[in-house]
Amino acid sequence: MTITKHEVGGYKDRFWYPRFWDGMTLRAWLKLLHSGGYRVAPIRWAMAVIITGLAIFANSPFALLQRLVYGRRIRETKLVGPPIFILGHWRSGTTLLHEYMILDERFTFSDTYACFVPEHFIMSRYVLRPIAALLMPTKRPIDNMEAGFDRPQEDEFALTSMGLPSPYRNLIFPNNKEKIDVDYLTMRNLTDAQRKTWLDGLDFFLKSLTFLTPKRLVLKSPPHTARIRTLLERYPDAKFVHIHRNPYSLYPSTHNLWMRLARDEGAQRPNGEGMEEYVFDSLVRMYEAFAEDVPLLKPGQYCEVAFKELTARPMETLEKLYRELDLDGYENVRPEVEKFAASQKEYKKNKFEIASELKQKIADRWTWYFDNYGYEK
Repeated sequence: MTITKHEVGGYKDRFWYPRFWDGMTLRAWLKLLHSGGYRVAPIRWAMAVIITGLAIFANSPFALLQRLVYGRRIRETKLVGPPIFILGHWRSGTTLLHEYMILDERFTFSDTYACFVPEHFIMSRYVLRPIAALLMPTKRPIDNMEAGFDRPQEDEFALTSMGLPSPYRNLIFPNNKEKIDVDYLTMRNLTDAQRKTWLDGLDFFLKSLTFLTPKRLVLKSPPHTARIRTLLERYPDAKFVHIHRNPYSLYPSTHNLWMRLARDEGAQRPNGEGMEEYVFDSLVRMYEAFAEDVPLLKPGQYCEVAFKELTARPMETLEKLYRELDLDGYENVRPEVEKFAASQKEYKKNKFEIASELKQKIADRWTWYFDNYGYEK
């Protein structure tokens, strides 16, 4: 079904740009290759060689060194208050909301460098980061949002780089018909041991972030939208803020996101087969779990905002968020919110035109989302 896109941002891929897999240790990288049957297309052999070299000569040695020097101290680190998780479907405005929330100097976050090299970002921060930063594009691949190793990033990429199961691992083998780690979107069909292993990995990464910058964490990863129940097992007092957006904007933008990432990050040239169904099914499964889990949250633990509300009235929206999550000190951060909001006035979004039959399918497949958040079909 037809989507016509009018992109106004992003970058043109270059072979030297960092990939999600560049920070993997050799063990994690070989595990990822094995999960995809080693189906690396000849056009991507050079990429695979670069990642393998980085795994052998940079990531594995630095990861070992960090464990030896800081491992015990990281494990003993206590989080500074319950984490705050930003939830929402891909392309719903989670990144923009994250940018607003980390304006509060009392909070810290997972920056892009930490997510690229999660097992040694403390040890290598002043050695490898300056070199890698020279190769980093200034924009994200799919829009006008700024990119850079100091910008906030999804902790899901850190978990993926650590070798933990994640639906994101399918990006490297987009043409494989058998998808891996699909149950790790909702964590519903996992054993207690599998869920504990995943939570232990997340916890170690959050402790590493806190060890480096001892402040309260604000985290953003769309897959966490379907994992509230699991996250509460480890962080029972965590706070959650959810952002939603018009589904007619979500679908084409998400489809474009996965195709672009598969093209830039994949070990195969994506043929797009099955992508439409993947986008439709992911939202359905995500929000089935989300709807079941939200009632578990107590007053002061959950807040909901709309993307349109955030972009039209950012100061009022952030004030509501602070109030409903029982976060004090909004007046102190309000000047920074106003300044950042002013900088966003000239921001240009990608525009998509979608065929009428696809619009109808979006309305039919995502009925719950339309009805629950009051969007017109």
